[in-house]
Amino acid sequence: MLLTGNFTFAPAKKRVFDEHLGCFHFLAVVNRAATNLDAQIFSPKENTLKNQSRFLSGQVQAPSLSEPQAGKMKHIINSYEHTNDTARNNSDCPDVVLPEEIFFTISIIGVLENLIVLLAVVKNKNLQSPMYFFICSLAISDMLGSLYKILENILIMFRNRGYLRPRGNFESTADDIIDCMFVLSLLGSIFSLSVIAADRYITIFHALQYHSIVTMRRTIITLAVIWIFCTGSGIAMVIFSHHVPTVITFTSLFPLMLVFILCLYIHMFLLARSHARKISTLPRANMKGAITLTILLGVFIFCWAPFVLHVLLMTFCPNNPYCVCYMSLFQVNGMLIMCNAVIDPFIYAFRSPELRDAFRKMLSCNRYQ
Repeated sequence: MLLTGNFTFAPAKKRVFDEHLGCFHFLAVVNRAATNLDAQIFSPKENTLKNQSRFLSGQVQAPSLSEPQAGKMKHIINSYEHTNDTARNNSDCPDVVLPEEIFFTISIIGVLENLIVLLAVVKNKNLQSPMYFFICSLAISDMLGSLYKILENILIMFRNRGYLRPRGNFESTADDIIDCMFVLSLLGSIFSLSVIAADRYITIFHALQYHSIVTMRRTIITLAVIWIFCTGSGIAMVIFSHHVPTVITFTSLFPLMLVFILCLYIHMFLLARSHARKISTLPRANMKGAITLTILLGVFIFCWAPFVLHVLLMTFCPNNPYCVCYMSLFQVNGMLIMCNAVIDPFIYAFRSPELRDAFRKMLSCNRYQ
């Protein structure tokens, strides 16, 4: 496991399944790219980085493990586990270990909750509007963020029982799919929140023209473009994940989304001051939607920002004692990502009476009209 000090390699593709989080594959890729970047920027005297690079490339052999142990690991986690020993000792921060059962339970709950959201919108015609379609897009992103962990655990179980050939073609392909699902979860959440923000902006400041601007046809086209782009980007990031530009692109999307939504909020605030009387006449539901977006955005930042910061620290200061100390919270950051998928449906239900009523009907097995 990540925090027990055991590690292994997958010589061909350099990926095997870890039993904690599929997203951890990206973290070691980040660190290997950071090592290559440091080698270009700093002098050759950084022997620690050289040794780490040789270790990750397979030139230095890892201690042998039994097959059951090896089946639960990913070599890429070594980038976290084998940062500069001096920095780790100076940080004096013990690694935080969370039970695997917690990860799996939260993942199951997240998938079920977001599946209920999707079914509620599909079965209830009153909810088939652009706003709820955008919410469905966010629910799909959250569901992917939980589903990849479930699939990973299933594959690990099959592998440990001998149903899968270690490092075979099927395992390598499944590993790529799991990695892609994680990237899709982040990208889908980013773009879904962005279009929800744009939708709320139009609802407040162009209320009379809203239905002519945000039509169902445009909504479907927008969502189709978003998910085609996210799918293509996810595949590209998995294929080219060993390159520094890929890491920079991956981490830059998060702050770019925040800047976009922040600009919308500032513009909305400035317009609200100059059109206070006009806004006061808007339906209360319009302003309530903006508040709901604010809550969703706040939860998203709270749950994903620690992981993004983890990637940045691993890229630019993997041997700094303070960075290493923060990275000891590795599993906690992963847990927050899982929690995001569980929290969002509660926000929908709490803020939307229509969706809450649909949930109640679905859970009581009432038929929709």
